[in-house]
Amino acid sequence: MTARVAVIGAGIGGLTSAALLAARGADVTVFEKEAWVGGKARRVEVDGVEIDGGPTVFTYRGVFDDVFAACGARLDDHVTVRKADVLARHWWDAASGPLDLFADHAASVRSFAAFGGSDAARGYSDFAAEAQRIFDMLENPFLHGDKARTPLPMMRRMGLARLPEMLAMRPFDRLWPALGEHFKDPRLQQLFGRYATYCGSSPFKAPATLMLIAHLEARGVWLIEGGIHALAKALAGLAIRQGARVRTGAAVAEILTDKGRTSGVRLASGEVIAADTVICNGDPSALATGWFGAAAQAAVPPIPRARRSLSALVWYAHAETAGAALSHHNVFFSRDYAAEFRDIAQGRTPAEPTVYVCAIDRAATRDAPVPTGRERLQIIVNAPADGDVHAYTAEEKERCTNAMMATLARCGLRLPADFAHQLMTPQDWERLFPATGGALYGRASHGWAASFQRQGPRTRLPGLYCTGGATHPAAGVPMAALSGQLAARAIAKDRASTKRSPQADIRGGMSMPSATTGSTR
Repeated sequence: MTARVAVIGAGIGGLTSAALLAARGADVTVFEKEAWVGGKARRVEVDGVEIDGGPTVFTYRGVFDDVFAACGARLDDHVTVRKADVLARHWWDAASGPLDLFADHAASVRSFAAFGGSDAARGYSDFAAEAQRIFDMLENPFLHGDKARTPLPMMRRMGLARLPEMLAMRPFDRLWPALGEHFKDPRLQQLFGRYATYCGSSPFKAPATLMLIAHLEARGVWLIEGGIHALAKALAGLAIRQGARVRTGAAVAEILTDKGRTSGVRLASGEVIAADTVICNGDPSALATGWFGAAAQAAVPPIPRARRSLSALVWYAHAETAGAALSHHNVFFSRDYAAEFRDIAQGRTPAEPTVYVCAIDRAATRDAPVPTGRERLQIIVNAPADGDVHAYTAEEKERCTNAMMATLARCGLRLPADFAHQLMTPQDWERLFPATGGALYGRASHGWAASFQRQGPRTRLPGLYCTGGATHPAAGVPMAALSGQLAARAIAKDRASTKRSPQADIRGGMSMPSATTGSTR
């Protein structure tokens, strides 16, 4: 008998699990409450044009190469991908000019030397080497490894003889002072401290281990034609070709159980679908707060409000720009980074924010052509995850917009006062992703134990699994796909174990043929 799998949510993690399980013979149906696939990786229409509505940075593409290969396909046959030359362009003011970070390490060293002299170049080289060491230590045992409650299982996988190297990963050091060991210039601390926000965390509370994010990006940033949403659509197509079904506009109201384990789902329409296995591709908080019914509520621990990751104010804009020469990825820094995160910790939007601008229509090259007329922009400012308790008024939205534009203007980029845009607040993110307060990355990575407190693929309810950017191993597009791989692996292992057990209540098991393509159901 083929396993019946219901996937709640068509985000990157859920689609990855669906494709991999369907390729191995499972009967998979994905249920998505929205009209689109991709979760946060969506498209937003503003002023008659479509703008990337979610993640804009695509790294660690080997994860997706592996997913497509497991399904007998190639990533490059389904999306158009090109490698970025300029990883990001950074500004602190209009006078000092930008600092570019390049895919080529030697070019980055020269860039740092031109910006801050030999000390800055040497500091960058030393930092890059440490970031690589940390990444190399953690890639297989942590990023690709099973979720553990403590570091001990991971340490055993790595080998206790390597304890000095494990301590060199600096889990007990804070990121901000660790960066100060490499960079005397606080602006460069700020540049690499911002990587903590990639997983929704403060650089002043996150562990120095998060240096590894910089190395992951240095290995390559790619631009996908059509944005990350095109990747999500490709994953959905991949799953369908393996025989999975993807139903949009199909909200799940309840996870059903029988004899102490999952038995299916009930849709908001009242339709009941039987399933041996249920995968929740969403923030675990939705389970913990009873969003999917009482039976699933105790399956995962709740995330305390104080442990939530960052949310964001996001402007989707179609506007002419003037002044600063944009690349594809751009960061305009505040003058007081600590004050910015104090504001957020106290439940306020930053008075003077750091602003990320994705100039969608520009190439990630040194001399990207300047679009004629208006261009598509996604503009992001970090914000507290208070969307379930705080209503953003028109006056507050205007104040946040003015603060964002003031940072850009101070750094030399000008937008028209009445630029066409749509603004998403934490309150709006809460509506899209209930029970999160608008937190976009699950649990914040604050403290050495935070990574081990993230929800893993298995839950306390047999037959219920979790995947997505709010689960192990971390937030972000490739990490969500890794979580989908881990969930599929856990399901296959658990079903094989159940099939062998004479005490099993559920008959049958998962068929595990080699991956094929072109099958339909």
